[in-house]
Amino acid sequence: MDAAVAGSAYRALSLWHDTAPDGFAPRPALAGDLHVDVAIVGAGLTGLWAAYYLASADPALRIAVLEREVAGFGASGRNGGWCSALFPSSLRTVARRYGAAAATLMYAALRDSVDEVGRVVAAEGLDVHWAKGGSVALARSAPQLERARAAVAEAGEFGFGKGDIRLLDPAEASGMVGATGVLGGTYTPHCAALHPGRLVRGLANVAERLGVRLYERTPVRHIAAGRADTRYGAVFADVVVRATEGYTAALPGLRRMVAPVYSLMVATEPLPAAFWDGVGLRRRETFTDFRHLIIYGQRTADDRFAFGGRGAPYHLGSRVRTTYDREPAVFAELRRVLVDLFPAVRDAAVTHTWGGPLGVPRDWFPSVGLDRRSGLAWAGGYVGDGVTATNLAGRTLADLVLERESDLVHLPWGNHRSPRWEPEPLRWLGVNAGLRAMTSADAVEARTGRPARRARVAGRFVGH
Repeated sequence: MDAAVAGSAYRALSLWHDTAPDGFAPRPALAGDLHVDVAIVGAGLTGLWAAYYLASADPALRIAVLEREVAGFGASGRNGGWCSALFPSSLRTVARRYGAAAATLMYAALRDSVDEVGRVVAAEGLDVHWAKGGSVALARSAPQLERARAAVAEAGEFGFGKGDIRLLDPAEASGMVGATGVLGGTYTPHCAALHPGRLVRGLANVAERLGVRLYERTPVRHIAAGRADTRYGAVFADVVVRATEGYTAALPGLRRMVAPVYSLMVATEPLPAAFWDGVGLRRRETFTDFRHLIIYGQRTADDRFAFGGRGAPYHLGSRVRTTYDREPAVFAELRRVLVDLFPAVRDAAVTHTWGGPLGVPRDWFPSVGLDRRSGLAWAGGYVGDGVTATNLAGRTLADLVLERESDLVHLPWGNHRSPRWEPEPLRWLGVNAGLRAMTSADAVEARTGRPARRARVAGRFVGH
């Protein structure tokens, strides 16, 4: 395919691809066998952060990144643009497995990683539309307000105070996010809105300037100790890093490692200043609410809504197809929810719709590690909370590969092993039943004003 034509196809993937200052013409593919010190499979944020920190620490290190499509093709270029301190497993879940001190350290490391991303963005001159306005989670029903209070109380149990998360009364919450039916909410300062396409593409360019070799349109067919096999040749390395997230199931032997669950988004046209006078988000706070089926949004630098959520089905056999990126019924529901939150957006045009798979481990617990006997390393399973976690994972991988003693290598997600997902069709039945349970739980709570018991059952299934 002609490079310009291929670039045009990649730009059509999402709002973020369409508005990145980049033609997306693929870099050259691998042209034969290659010997390096570190081979990284996947040019998303995990792989690129690892390459960046490794090359920064040791310029003599030979590093190759292998990417099936182009850098930022997957979730790293299609997400909601939240650089947050979120972790998919709760503090109590982490504490049950690894102790309260470890849980506190895990969340503190993610909090600090938000600022580390901001530091690198500034140091490298990356224009990613960075706005650290924090994040608001609205409560719009009595059960949601209970969950807001519980979130603040749980954080307090682990030593996190109002500087980390605080409860908002109705007036304060509405003053930040002028949505309908607001009863309160929570606010954390540990979140920045950004343009993920600009971040991942900029990071790829910086890594190349540091001497990292990036091979695009180079699908990896198999990973083994000391090598990554592609259709164009084998890359031999002392360390091979798997950074494939929602695409992991395509590799031999890894079909049950993570479930690729789809998250979809819509974006509106740029909206006038008068609209934002009523809606708020003056510091570009990211926003969500305490419903069970996750939604997430931001005000972009050019004054659009970029708004997304779960709800798309999981596909049998962990299949990933480009046709699954677009589910008209889910897009319609996202628009309905956005209008329900902000009725004044009703007449705004939706200019972009997109989606893609994210990686969900069976226990909703991300991990990063290195098996020193085989030289195989990995990171992922972020369940959609990866913009910041990828940075922490990349720094951790660099310390592990370079055998540097640091606090990062002792965090509880280090060498964590999630159980494998059930074989099919049990996996298909379980994941989709969980999605339906969360959807129906939200409907029950909206109708009755009482917490839905079915959500607790589904929560146990996903490891909460």
